[in-house]
This record gives sequence, structure tokens and C-alpha cells, in this order.
Amino acid sequence: MILRPLALEDEAEALIAHSELAKDDFEFLLGYEPGMPWSNYLEQLKRESIGLNLPEDRVQATFLIAEDAGNLVGRSSIRHTLNDFLFNYVGHIGYGVRPEFRRRGFASQIMTRSLNLIFEFGVNRVLMTCSDDNIGSAKIIEAHGGVLENKVEFKGVAKRRYWISNLSEESK
Repeated sequence: MILRPLALEDEAEALIAHSELAKDDFEFLLGYEPGMPWSNYLEQLKRESIGLNLPEDRVQATFLIAEDAGNLVGRSSIRHTLNDFLFNYVGHIGYGVRPEFRRRGFASQIMTRSLNLIFEFGVNRVLMTCSDDNIGSAKIIEAHGGVLENKVEFKGVAKRRYWISNLSEESK
């Protein structure tokens, strides 16, 4: 499995993934507006990745899809910094796996690669969140060194807030 940027040829499958995960109340294509020209969306993601002309509520972020054997299996959004909203409820990394590819280890692979990237970006302490009842995500975060700090409520849903430290930086 690899993480890579979205490309023009990914439009059809990415829109299907977006629709599939909307049923789980999960936004697969962050910031995508229905009917938006795909090339405009890709440009928006490029601007976000370099922090150029960001809307007030957005931060520099790298959006990558997870591909395995030619299939779009999931995605990761890696936020280089946190604003107040991200700090309180969302965290540095958001990831998702399409329903047909779940329970095959892809979420863990996406998490490992996303952590490696954010550590390369110079973030040494990473905030991760998940819904309190999302036991699968909690297990993945904990398996990657996540330490539960607390639980907060967002829109009536309890969210777990975890911190993951870059252990290679701490040993220096």
C-alpha cells in the first residue's frame, strides 16, 4: 500500500469513496463541494499542502489517498499545525478506509505512513482523536503509541483525545 496525492484519473473512484463514507457521516474528500470541477479540487489540495491562500478556518495540510493493487482503499489528511478547533476536536491526522477494505490492516498502514510523514514535517507530538465508541480506531491509535489525554464532547459525541510522541526525537 502507498500513500499518494490525488490525480486527475482518480476522480470517479474518489467520488464513489466519498459517497460510500458519507453514509458513515465521514467526509472522505475534505473541502470538496458537489459539482466542483475536479481540477479545481486538486488545485485546492495543492494550495493547502503548501499553505497558500488558506481560508481562515483551514491550516496547511497534506491530503493523500491510500492505494493498494490499483484500488483506492482509503485516505489520510495530515495537518501540519492545529488551530483551536483542530486542537480541541480533530487532531493532526484524520484517516478513513472504504468499507470493502476494512479489517485488512489498511488503517494501521495508513496510520504508520501518516505518522512517518508528519514526523518528517517536524511535528514531534501528534494529536489524534476518535469517537469514544470507535473501538477499532482507538486500538490503532493506541497500538501506534497513543496515550489517552482526555475525552471531550463534540456535537453530542464523546471524542477521545490521544497524543503520540516521536520516539526517535525523544531519544536524541
